[in-house]
Amino acid sequence: HFRVCRFIMEAVKLGMRSVPVATACTLYHRFCARVDITAYEPFLVAMSCMYLAGKVEEQHLRTRDIINVSHGSAPLECDQDFWDLRDSVVQCELLILRQLNFQVSFQHPHKFLLHYLLSVRALLNRHAWARSPVAEASWALLRDCYHGDMCIRHAPQHMAIAAIYLALHSYGVELPRGDKEWWEVLCSDVTRADIDAVISDLLQLYDLEAKCV
Repeated sequence: HFRVCRFIMEAVKLGMRSVPVATACTLYHRFCARVDITAYEPFLVAMSCMYLAGKVEEQHLRTRDIINVSHGSAPLECDQDFWDLRDSVVQCELLILRQLNFQVSFQHPHKFLLHYLLSVRALLNRHAWARSPVAEASWALLRDCYHGDMCIRHAPQHMAIAAIYLALHSYGVELPRGDKEWWEVLCSDVTRADIDAVISDLLQLYDLEAKCV
């Protein structure tokens, strides 16, 4: 799944924003959880997820553009192979919709991460915030989560908190201590065990990436 999701991330070349890309990855992971993926061509499923995500998030992509990105620098000619592949993408989209019972709208961590980062920034002085790229690192860590199926196993709020937690620790940034931990203040139902579970899964993904390279 790691390589397929990295392929989905290539949708940024089509100008696809982060939330539609996250939707495409989530569609892929949910589909894989419902079927025996070995019975399907995973990269075809990925292209259909990108196409469907564009519709769901109202950032429509042309099948031709998706197909061309999947083929790298050499666009496909509009021959029979192209039209056959285009038809396959559309048919696979219908299969995904049926397998997911047409439930294709998801709550992503992105809006929570934005809100939490604003709160964390308010806890730090301006210079401490400017010195460390905590926000950039948090967004990068969240994006990396979608290379695996974490998006269907963890609550979006917990993923957002864990991304900030790992970013803060990576750069040695400490927040002022109060009666509660900062993450308890921002998200009442998250526990340290929840945060550790997300981080553990993410670190396993990085191990997988190292093996894939």
